[in-house]
Amino acid sequence: MIDRNTVDRIYAAADIVDIISDYVTLKKKGVNYQACCPFHNEKTPSFVVSPSKGVYKCFGCGKGGNAVTFVMEHESVTYPEALKIVAKRYGIEVEERVQTEEDVRRNNDRESMFALNGWAAEYFARYLTTSAEGRSVGLSYFAQKRGFTEATIKKFGLGFCSAEGDAMTMAAIGAGYKQEFLLSTGLTFQRESDGRLRDRFRDRVMFPVHNISGRVVAFGGRTLRTDKSVAKYQNSPESEIYSKKRELYGLYFAKKAIQQQDYAIMVEGYTDVISMHQAGVENVVASSGTSLTTEQIQLLHRFTRNITVIYDGDSAGIHASLRGIDMILKEGMNVRVVLLPPEHDPDSFARAHTADQVRAYIQENEEDFLSFKAKLMLEEAGKDPIKRSNVITDMVQSIVQIPDAIQRSVFIKDCARIMNVDENVLISEVARKRVQQAGGGREASDFMQRQRGLIEREQREQRIEVDITKPTDVGSSIETLEYELVKYLLKSGHKYYEINEAGKSVSVNIADEIFQSLDDDQITFVTPVYQSILVTYREQWNTLGVGVEVPVQHFVNHIDPEVCNMAVDILTSDDNYVPSELWHQKDVHIESEIEILANGVPKAIMLYRSKIVDRMYKAVSERLDDPNISEEELSECIRQLTQLNNVKTAISRKSQRLIL
Repeated sequence: MIDRNTVDRIYAAADIVDIISDYVTLKKKGVNYQACCPFHNEKTPSFVVSPSKGVYKCFGCGKGGNAVTFVMEHESVTYPEALKIVAKRYGIEVEERVQTEEDVRRNNDRESMFALNGWAAEYFARYLTTSAEGRSVGLSYFAQKRGFTEATIKKFGLGFCSAEGDAMTMAAIGAGYKQEFLLSTGLTFQRESDGRLRDRFRDRVMFPVHNISGRVVAFGGRTLRTDKSVAKYQNSPESEIYSKKRELYGLYFAKKAIQQQDYAIMVEGYTDVISMHQAGVENVVASSGTSLTTEQIQLLHRFTRNITVIYDGDSAGIHASLRGIDMILKEGMNVRVVLLPPEHDPDSFARAHTADQVRAYIQENEEDFLSFKAKLMLEEAGKDPIKRSNVITDMVQSIVQIPDAIQRSVFIKDCARIMNVDENVLISEVARKRVQQAGGGREASDFMQRQRGLIEREQREQRIEVDITKPTDVGSSIETLEYELVKYLLKSGHKYYEINEAGKSVSVNIADEIFQSLDDDQITFVTPVYQSILVTYREQWNTLGVGVEVPVQHFVNHIDPEVCNMAVDILTSDDNYVPSELWHQKDVHIESEIEILANGVPKAIMLYRSKIVDRMYKAVSERLDDPNISEEELSECIRQLTQLNNVKTAISRKSQRLIL
């Protein structure tokens, strides 16, 4: 377990903008930063980072937290693991108590797999440069055939796995790594014939695959043999830490350049990426020979909305890969296409040109997807009207994927011009296909109904000014009322409001009023996260004294991530109600913040007490239904019900006065 002092040092050092910028392209907006949310797919940025508060919040999906919980959520790691990742970034040594056997048993398998992959990457890289086999086979391939420099080889962690069948496996076991993790990462496999462990990547040059934060999640191994029976590439299998559909090769090395240039170049393989980087063009990633996936596109979308896809000049698979263009369009991204000269692929082209020449070629030869498709497919269609109509249908299918109505309209015009067809026909066809895409029949009808509902709701919200500090109504749940009371504590617990008591004006502290009411009835919150916030606030309140504001860092940087996330949710909720100037012109009284609190806090307390009493009353009533209840228990239940009824009556009277 990480001690509290170390946790505090980590939080003190963590720069939330610095950390989140490694994963998302942040743009400054006022005092905060904004981006498209990395946790859900969206077209309009609703993800906000506040450097002053040290928190992030997505107003679309609702996720929020601090720098550590962001890493925890994004990397799918435990809270202690996220703390270690942030600590490592800032050079903070993490002190942990000596682990018990139970602690060791509970070690996360993911972390063990990451550790093993990291060791393996170093092993392969070291073997490449220090062994005779590595230098003569692997290094000669990288340096001589591919032209990779020593700096490039080191940057991408390139390596070599011995042709000896189990050299890496035995070295890993000798270094203390367990067989179960060698098998689960796919570094090793077990032969069915004799049960022996064998290296999956034996006699191959190695390409480590890094995730977005730079950790090795998988490997690709290329054979240098000419034997056709041996697969050219061998890749790590899917595992707990690796899903090929969610990773883009080279993104870790390319993300800053993508952010700076606001576009990404998509190529096919490992060497394409590496050669482009070495040439000085660093905003390059690859799908590593697999079909492009939605998850990969969404991953790239965090850094830019613009993708340029580079195809080999003589690639026979261009038609098959055009499906990827439609997927990119569907995710709301802008896609352009570049066709290289027939004699080149991205690897050879980058080695034959300087960075400026590569960029100039891309700029001069890139086309929008529609022009590229038309040129490619019309060459084959010729003057055949059936084939030409199929080309139009294919182009329309791409336009259908574009979520932005204005962009769709522009491309419809271009398509009508290129194919010499009636624009209105294309408009109707695009509309029909979009409805079909939404499900057709009843599903399409439901889709249209939902769209109308969203529009109507937006219109209502624009017309009506909503005061979200309005106290919760009588029908609210216990959890909702606990949220309300916690919100009053975090935002206004140090403030006072005035009440009239026996003809005198008395100042009431909000936190004091809430705590006294809960103590009088010996109530603790039912919802664990709200109870944790209540306990933390009370501890600080007892130390600081009545009327002193409790610093939000006690909640935002809480050791419990749930408390942190809930505190961020509450603290970032917009309670600023700005009344229309019209009210002032008509001399209509507008309640001040203190007046709102004076009404809201007592009402929320009364309603909450009422709900708790109702809950207790129900529990006692259920005991009466027990056929085996004794006479003593029966008498006790009746006594309790009478007492609870009296409390309910008193609360009801006070609540009615407050509501009126």
